[in-house]
Amino acid sequence: MTTMPFEARRFQSTAAYYLRYRIPYPDSLITRVAERSGLKAGDPVLDLGCGPGQLGIAFARLQGATVTAMDPEPEMLAAAQADAKAAGVGITLRQGSSYDLGADIGRLHLCIMGRSFHWMDRPATLAALDRLIEPGGAVVLFHDKTILATPDWRGIVEKLAETFSPERHEQQQLRRSKAWAPHEAMLLASPFCNLERIGIVREYQRDIEDIVGRTFSMSSTSPQALGDKRADFEAALRAELLEVAPDGKITEIVEANGLLAFRD
Repeated sequence: MTTMPFEARRFQSTAAYYLRYRIPYPDSLITRVAERSGLKAGDPVLDLGCGPGQLGIAFARLQGATVTAMDPEPEMLAAAQADAKAAGVGITLRQGSSYDLGADIGRLHLCIMGRSFHWMDRPATLAALDRLIEPGGAVVLFHDKTILATPDWRGIVEKLAETFSPERHEQQQLRRSKAWAPHEAMLLASPFCNLERIGIVREYQRDIEDIVGRTFSMSSTSPQALGDKRADFEAALRAELLEVAPDGKITEIVEANGLLAFRD
């Protein structure tokens, strides 16, 4: 089984871009996942690989969950702390990764992950969560998928990433290869093998600044990954985006979804 190499500081340069430029998961998706999972106010939730804590904060704000947000990156935790304060909710911040899941985490009703599961040793993570999640609880993998982008900015970014950040681009391509088992297959081979998906589809209007910022929030094209090639990358990206979108406007249809994994 292919596992991505663990790199604790992979996202150290992306925190500000996450918060400002990534489309947040809709409140209606959080509410529907909470209802389907039987989450009650006060129930313990772990936001694993939390980044700036957008998911965990949403569960605390909307559902009154008791949230622990866990990430190896101090900059992400600092952003989560500031955002939680702005949202008027309290969450517990914990520096660590999936490799640090132990009994000291305490019992959980849910473990939620927003596009972070692929960075983990997935079987080991699920085995550890099996020891922590209470009967009736679940693992929930959140994801967003661009159904249509007009014009196709992702194709432009992918081509430039191959040139300006080849090592990170190669890692991204690995997850699209036959060597990479999809999350659903990993879950079906685990104790959390009863799967359901809830999705919300919406249309968004974005501009070139949004796309450039979104690009810098990606591991393959983060400021850290680009290094001294960042200015050249950004100039090339802006030029190509302006060529395909002279008015600077981009329309996206995005599905945000939660894959709920219960024990059978």
